Amino acid sequence: MEPWKTSRGPIAATELDLEKANAINTLLIRPAGVLPTKPGDPILPFAVGLFNELRPLLKPDAGVTTLRRATAAYVHCRRYYFASAQPDSMRHGVDGEPVEPLSSEDRLVAQKRFLSLKQNTGKAEAPEQPAPVSPPPLSKNEQIRAALLNRRSSSARAG
Repeated sequence: MEPWKTSRGPIAATELDLEKANAINTLLIRPAGVLPTKPGDPILPFAVGLFNELRPLLKPDAGVTTLRRATAAYVHCRRYYFASAQPDSMRHGVDGEPVEPLSSEDRLVAQKRFLSLKQNTGKAEAPEQPAPVSPPPLSKNEQIRAALLNRRSSSARAG
C-alpha cells in the first residue's frame, strides 16, 4: 500500500470532534490553538511531542492521566487519522502553527488506521439482520400427525 497522492483538503471537525477537543481544553489553563473550536474548523495533526507542550498548561486540579486519556480519545479517531493521511498534511504546534510535514511513513500509518476504523464503523452502522424466526414447537398431537402423514406418503411413493 502506498500513501495517498490526492489531497481531500482540510478535514472539517464535527460536533464529536469538538466534544473531544473541549474535553482537552477544559483541563488546560488556556485553550490549545491546535484544537478546533467550531464545526468546520480543520483538524490539525499534532506535532511530535505535543503532549509535552500541553502538560505545562494543565490546570492544577487536573490530572496528567486524564489529559493523556482525553488527548488519546482525540487523536485516535477516524477524522484525525484522515487529516493525518492527506498528502499535504502538516504537523502543528500547541498554538496551531505548522511545524513540519508528516512523513510518508506516518501518513501511511494514519491511512491504514483510518481505513480500518472506517471499515469497522461501516460494520457497526450497517443495519442488523433480523434474527430468523423459528416456527413455534409442534404439540405432541401435531408431531404424531406429521409422523403418520410422512409414513403414509412414504408408503404411497414406494407402491
